[in-house]
Amino acid sequence: MKLEICNYSGYKIYPGHGKRVVKIDGKVHIYLNSKCQRSADMRRNPRRVTWTVLYRRKHKKGAAEQEIKKRTRRTVKFQRAITGATWNDILAKRNQQPEFRKAQRQDAINAAKLAKKAKTQQKKAAQTAGVKANKPVKKPEKIQKNIPKAGPKKGTQR
Repeated sequence: MKLEICNYSGYKIYPGHGKRVVKIDGKVHIYLNSKCQRSADMRRNPRRVTWTVLYRRKHKKGAAEQEIKKRTRRTVKFQRAITGATWNDILAKRNQQPEFRKAQRQDAINAAKLAKKAKTQQKKAAQTAGVKANKPVKKPEKIQKNIPKAGPKKGTQR
């Protein structure tokens, strides 16, 4: 027993039912009943006619009864370590109290400031020691050029 499907409504057509219509271009259309045929002849869009299968598919009617909805796979977050810090270190830091982290940060800033201060003092000490060890630097004397004193220009007076 071969079942056909209606070109307009999408319903099954059992043997002995329906109508076959051959159009001028040679295409064969099979309709369930005259209601489907007339609607197709009037060029009604089956997606807008509420009782057709195409309408029900478009508007997702009755899909839950026929098919079990596919479960969407949720992406699982995978935690990885960053270069230079293991995952356990990151978790330990995350679970610390904010006050404790703030205090740690302030200690690190103070330590860096002290190190910088010590370095600048060391640099200054090295400069002063270098100046004392060397002989006092004399200022170079200015070399005077022998330029004759300019007198009145000749030929310009009247």
